[in-house]
Amino acid sequence: MKKFHLAIATHDIAATVRDYSDRLGAQPCVVVPNEYALWRTETLNLSIRQDPNCKSGELRHLGWEDSAAQGFTTSVDVNGLTWERFSPLLQAQEIEEIWPGTQYTTDARG
Repeated sequence: MKKFHLAIATHDIAATVRDYSDRLGAQPCVVVPNEYALWRTETLNLSIRQDPNCKSGELRHLGWEDSAAQGFTTSVDVNGLTWERFSPLLQAQEIEEIWPGTQYTTDARG
């Protein structure tokens, strides 16, 4: 199964979590205070991240959460946008590597 992945920069994780949770009708499946949050709905994989190199609201990258993906891949399209492709397990492993102790697994759904 594929889910569209959208990654957005923010300068206020807490406010963005409140706003996007209302918009999506779901709580994030993982939140790293002042750093990161992830929602996984039936069709969407949405992450927000505190990124001092980006303006708040700026698109960081797009991609696909794809359960059939055998690895993590990145490419750049004709418009200069970065696209990623990854499995839910690979994303969970990346989250745990960047923020040890989150205990996020693909079973933790919001």
